[in-house]
Amino acid sequence: MGNLKGVALPLLFTFFVLHLPFAESNWIINYHIHVTNDLPLLKSPPNQPNLFLQCKSKDKDIGERGMVKGQDYTWDTPVNFLRTTLFYCKARWVGHKTRSFDAFVAERDEMPCSQNHNSCMWSVRDDGIYFSKNNETWSNLYPW
Repeated sequence: MGNLKGVALPLLFTFFVLHLPFAESNWIINYHIHVTNDLPLLKSPPNQPNLFLQCKSKDKDIGERGMVKGQDYTWDTPVNFLRTTLFYCKARWVGHKTRSFDAFVAERDEMPCSQNHNSCMWSVRDDGIYFSKNNETWSNLYPW
């Protein structure tokens, strides 16, 4: 009986290692997070970023980006095995306000985002940061 345990664990480990590339390509879903600058245009200077957005997780910093009206900040992420994947952002509306928000929380967003081809849609507007699961109906989840 003790010999069986000594063989079973290495066999299980070998099975998972050999099947890992298959699992990554077929079982792990990537989610696409989109944050769009829908703030009013700056009066002056024209065509200058009026929104600065920095997004990151515990393990990955996507970086800060200055955005003009209509620009999209996009990245992809898989959900980890424990479903604790979390990306948060800090939005700074030049000359107005700053707000942090959770752009992707696996347990909260997997189901609604999967209804839109695994895309999570965010819109930064003058009264807050909106979320949509279908790019048609929007909810202000993070008022300024």
